[in-house]
Amino acid sequence: MTEKNTQDDGRYDAGIQVRREVMGDDFVDAALSRNAGSDGEELQKHVTATVWGSVWTRDGLSKRDRSLLNIGMLVALRATEELRGHVRGALTNGLTREEITEAVIQSAGYCGAPAALSAMKVVQEVLVAELGPLED
Repeated sequence: MTEKNTQDDGRYDAGIQVRREVMGDDFVDAALSRNAGSDGEELQKHVTATVWGSVWTRDGLSKRDRSLLNIGMLVALRATEELRGHVRGALTNGLTREEITEAVIQSAGYCGAPAALSAMKVVQEVLVAELGPLED
């Protein structure tokens, strides 16, 4: 997909808006900047247009629901670097610390303990950074 294709049909613009709403300007700016002028630049444009501009903008599921699903899928894929950003996005979209933790626990039953344990390390880092330590 070329820049012309993603720009002309409006999906890129819609996608960048939703991506910024969910992930935050700092996260998106860093991802775009890190890939600018590199082989990864076109992939960033493609993901923004297709995932964020075509999938996240669909009716039928709230952003909150999409975030909950993403946590489970990213645990299953063992995509911990992507999970880090999506935990922050889940908090932005209204998920609680308890719901995020429960999503990882739920995934342990279907994806296996190693995947869930690996994911929980990342989830814990993000939750402590964003919300502070868990209180008794």
